[in-house]
Amino acid sequence: MAAQRELYDAIVIGAGIQGCFTAYHLAKHSKKVLLLEQFFLPHSRGSSHGQSRIIRRAYPEDFYTQMMAECYSMWAQLEHEAGTQLYRQTGLLLLGMKENPELKIIQATLSRQGVEHQCLSSEELKQRFPNIRLARGEVGLLEVSGGVLYADKALRALQDAIRQLGGIVHDGEKVVEIKPGLPVTVKTTSRSYQAKSLIITAGPWTNRLLRPLGAELPLQTLRINVCYWQEKVPGSYSVSQAFPCFMGLGLSLAPHHIYGLPSREYPGLMKVCYHHGNNADPEERDCPAAFSDIQDVHILSGFVRDHLPDLQPEPAVMEHCMYTNTPDGHFILDRHPKYDNIVIGAGFSGHGFKLSPVVGKILYELSMKLTPSYDLTPFRISRFPSLGKAHL
Repeated sequence: MAAQRELYDAIVIGAGIQGCFTAYHLAKHSKKVLLLEQFFLPHSRGSSHGQSRIIRRAYPEDFYTQMMAECYSMWAQLEHEAGTQLYRQTGLLLLGMKENPELKIIQATLSRQGVEHQCLSSEELKQRFPNIRLARGEVGLLEVSGGVLYADKALRALQDAIRQLGGIVHDGEKVVEIKPGLPVTVKTTSRSYQAKSLIITAGPWTNRLLRPLGAELPLQTLRINVCYWQEKVPGSYSVSQAFPCFMGLGLSLAPHHIYGLPSREYPGLMKVCYHHGNNADPEERDCPAAFSDIQDVHILSGFVRDHLPDLQPEPAVMEHCMYTNTPDGHFILDRHPKYDNIVIGAGFSGHGFKLSPVVGKILYELSMKLTPSYDLTPFRISRFPSLGKAHL
């Protein structure tokens, strides 16, 4: 029983990419860390599974572009430590109408931050990427350092690194109770643990853990369709043909972004997805598709038919992923309003994976009461004044 009374410097709940990078930074700084995961690893129930994610510096906000500079070097460091490729540079092509305000803002941010990019006219796009069909007036912005992160490999590399650095990873242990205090006590389906600090990176399960602690965050959990489309000629949209990752901004048919990655995960299939989904309980993510699911796929089919003529316009494979979003699309990186040794990282979905090295560093700094490396104003809970006292 002595092991149960062992005091950790930190416990991290949730072994998705954010929790893994947080535990990695703690272990790297010789902290005694326990990483808890409710499902057996690897699993596909949350937001960090699958083989690929886009990595990019292209953002409307300067602060994300600035954070990404450090993220790229941390990804390279993890690659070096793991001895396996985790990133492939393909370029990221942003497509939109010439007058699209978001496209203009992103281009201004890249220019201000000194990030290499190229503005491509319709004619230049046709020459560079002949298997993209453009609507009249569409132009491109190519961010050269954009590319693909190999997500499942990255998770495995981090979990291995945490263990090698002396951290402990327990999967198949669901947290059933958190008792605040010094130390904080975390009770799971197997046993109880104590730590000086607690970091919650539980994705769509975040509010289930926070409600008993008197807090509820404005998080929306969505089920996203992850669609793969058959190439008519195998390899025509592949990495080997120098086809880039892409994002379609402000397209007439689609209120939300459409994004795609060159074919690699499944031979002859290209990943093209809609950056939106439908409200879903994370416990019931495998329920039958809602009507709006079908609408989303219909939007994607129209995009593929109009813009990517060398793909079959119906998805060949459809998988699911959970998103956890905040109202403004920015992360929550903050301490619990009442318990300052409980730290919360939430609301990462759709763009958190690439930023996880720096997010993990920030959550480590908050948990150890260090001065954060970045201005956390955009990520504080207090930016949601409508929460009121009842929620905190």
